[in-house]
Amino acid sequence: MIKSILFLFSLLASLLYYTPGQNIPTAALEKGKKPNIVLIMADDMGYECLSSYGSAVYNTPNLDKLAAQGVRFTHCYSQPLCTPSRVQIMTGKYNFRNYEAFGYLNPKEKTFGNLLKDAGYATCIAGKWQLSGISGPEKQPGWDDTGRPNHFGFDEYCLWQLRDGRAKGERYADPLIVRNGKNLPRSGDAYGPDIFTDFILDFIEKKKEEPFFVYYPMALVHDPFVPTPASKEWSQATDRYKDDTRHFKEMVTYSDKLVGKILHKLRQTGLDENTLVIFTGDNGTNVQITSLMQDGTRVVGEKGSMTDGGTRVPLIAYWAGKSAQGKVNQDLIDFTDFLPTLADAAGIKVPGEPDGRSFLPQVLGKKGNPKPYVYMYYQPRWGKFADGVFARNHTYKLYSDGRLFNVEKDVREQQPLDTDALSASEKAVHKQLQAALSRMPDLR
Repeated sequence: MIKSILFLFSLLASLLYYTPGQNIPTAALEKGKKPNIVLIMADDMGYECLSSYGSAVYNTPNLDKLAAQGVRFTHCYSQPLCTPSRVQIMTGKYNFRNYEAFGYLNPKEKTFGNLLKDAGYATCIAGKWQLSGISGPEKQPGWDDTGRPNHFGFDEYCLWQLRDGRAKGERYADPLIVRNGKNLPRSGDAYGPDIFTDFILDFIEKKKEEPFFVYYPMALVHDPFVPTPASKEWSQATDRYKDDTRHFKEMVTYSDKLVGKILHKLRQTGLDENTLVIFTGDNGTNVQITSLMQDGTRVVGEKGSMTDGGTRVPLIAYWAGKSAQGKVNQDLIDFTDFLPTLADAAGIKVPGEPDGRSFLPQVLGKKGNPKPYVYMYYQPRWGKFADGVFARNHTYKLYSDGRLFNVEKDVREQQPLDTDALSASEKAVHKQLQAALSRMPDLR
């Protein structure tokens, strides 16, 4: 009896003294069993590529159903480019803390894979790696270390771009894939995304009796824009490598199909009620793609840019029987928030002072503790993309160089506001965002 009273007192105290940056287990141990977690991240898929986000041209029934049964977040922001986003989402840290080079994650860092593995999870990663230092202007130390995924907390892996760049083999037809240290046999009839998905399905089957974490950084829908096995052109072997933007639409549909396979596996094994599924994209859509929306507007892909076209991505979360059903959430979320959310679901305390905040309460239909603004530090160290730092809320975005935009009215940021002619309300927002920027680093 005394132990029960002490337990209740300590639980109440933890709730009363909750502050931003702390991580309180929201739901993980309600029934004494850690939940499984599946995090899926599409490559180069902005928010405009899903029907549930208003697309008029893409067919995404599985993801739309996931949104209808779970929570669809409308204001999730990634970094504008693949490696900056991957480093941020995996470590929960802003880029100024640990982003050193394109295609590289320093092995001194700890990822959500390490966090969950140390907590007793079986872990796997499948899809695109691009973090060992082979993709930038020069190779980084340890670029040929095939144990790097294991070092970052993944028991098993099936990956493209682990120790060879794309010049030696692509990710689609005839893919160059390393699975748990060994190169898979090459075949023009093989399709990389199918191999990655089948690997995940096998992992779920093997680990269904223990808590598991699956991280699926998909190969789709990155260029080259080539046929999928569902395309008519796939029947001709020579046509499987022809790059044409008209294939983008079917690549989106195939991505949705693969997500559907994973969801079906979870239902089939009876694991869906104890599995948190999260879907997002690593950055905005390729600049070659313009998408028609249901309201008649057109969204231009601006991958690499700090505009909405480069940074606004889909975020859908579903936990059968636990997540709010059909909820649309407008809270501000960025990629530092994913690691605290996964830790929250697993009942793990995040070490140190995390940059992000868990959005698991919102997934469960609660108010949560959302950020008042999104901060972005972007120094890509790749190509001709411009550096930049900004703070933004739902409507206004302020860059550290002084440019202020109303991004609801000026989505592509073509006309900065005159800061000498702001209304009283705009001046107040400008002051708030300027204060936010002053608390964080500017470009180095």
